[in-house]
Amino acid sequence: MFALSRRPDAGVSPARGGADLPPSCLEKSLTVRGVLEMEGELTVRGFIAGRIAAIKLVLAEGGHIEGDVIAREVVIAGRLIGRVFAPTVAVEETAHIEGRIFHSTISVARGAHFDGRMPWRPPSFFETLDQLPETQP
Repeated sequence: MFALSRRPDAGVSPARGGADLPPSCLEKSLTVRGVLEMEGELTVRGFIAGRIAAIKLVLAEGGHIEGDVIAREVVIAGRLIGRVFAPTVAVEETAHIEGRIFHSTISVARGAHFDGRMPWRPPSFFETLDQLPETQP
């Protein structure tokens, strides 16, 4: 569906699939700083500061992300400070978001806290996304 601009030796892009892989989980006691790219699904209960690329990302209640997320599907129930680039996004009632969510389809539960923008993009935007836009001041 989409690919990231990346080093040729850096592994596999989320565009290649990963649906048959078991989900991965970053638990509460773990902190990751930097770039996290993976095939398949990732559930975050810990803290990530940096860029994340996955087929599906679930930010669980109590989890915290500061940075950009690119995925086919994103579910947010924790705290996110940054940008999301995903065709399908679900924001749960326990979510606390500061930033932007670029999406084609979004659902926001009553009680969710959102401070930012949710610009709609056509599905073709995500199919041709080869690198993330620069952060605007």
